[in-house]
Amino acid sequence: MTALLGPAEIRELAVRLGITPTKRLGQNFVHDGNTVRRIVHTAALTPDDIVLEVGPGLGSLTLGLLPVVRAVCAVEIDPRLAQALPVTVAAHAPAYHQRLAVLTADALGVRAEALPFAPTALVANLPYNVAVPVVLHLLGTLPSLAHGLVMVQREVADRLVAGPGSKVYGVPSAKLAWYAQARLAGRVPPAVFWPVPNVDSGLVAFTRREPPAPAECREAVCAVVDAAFAQRRKMLRAALTGWAGGTQAAADTLAMAGVPATVRGEELTISQFAAIAAARKR
Repeated sequence: MTALLGPAEIRELAVRLGITPTKRLGQNFVHDGNTVRRIVHTAALTPDDIVLEVGPGLGSLTLGLLPVVRAVCAVEIDPRLAQALPVTVAAHAPAYHQRLAVLTADALGVRAEALPFAPTALVANLPYNVAVPVVLHLLGTLPSLAHGLVMVQREVADRLVAGPGSKVYGVPSAKLAWYAQARLAGRVPPAVFWPVPNVDSGLVAFTRREPPAPAECREAVCAVVDAAFAQRRKMLRAALTGWAGGTQAAADTLAMAGVPATVRGEELTISQFAAIAAARKR
């Protein structure tokens, strides 16, 4: 039996560890058991899944994950929290403490060789200020990640799942689409966190898929995406002038890619961005 952490236990743990949540590390700890159970359920995990949890904090979500998967590798940047997590798990979920591995590290520097096993799912309450780069980095460096569910600021969630034509479709949307199909899986109110953030959170579920071009082309495709959205209100022929080396070169490249020169980047799929990058190399 696993005992999840409530508001009083969260505060008691924080006091005992000398933890004062900081905005710099994006520390907002979930203290609502129903929210934890909802996240675990929505993540659609199987008993064979090996979960990578980024920023486990005081262990609220970790305790919910351990009973339903083969193992959890928690990556925590704060050494005090990393050292305390196994103790918390042993006290609240003694039957599952052997399923936990903890790595004290910045998630943006994590590589596959540093992990004790190859994770199949990413489930995390991500710090708002690094959510997008963390997701993209982990999908890029951990090919074993097949699916996941991340909790991020609601505005970021909307951007990550947006499709072409949406007002919030942009660089994060397109770059995540390179790796995976994503969808909004629900909202999370501020009241379930301590301290209470001043924004809603959103759940983003994703499933990895084949990229639209070989992996070695990703950097070139990202360069097109960055150029297109740097001046998102401009037509592509103008927006890609600097990237292509001139207005005519941009127009010629777009023609070879089969993309109208008068559309804007916000109208293109990731496959079309890949086609433009490929045409530039011809």
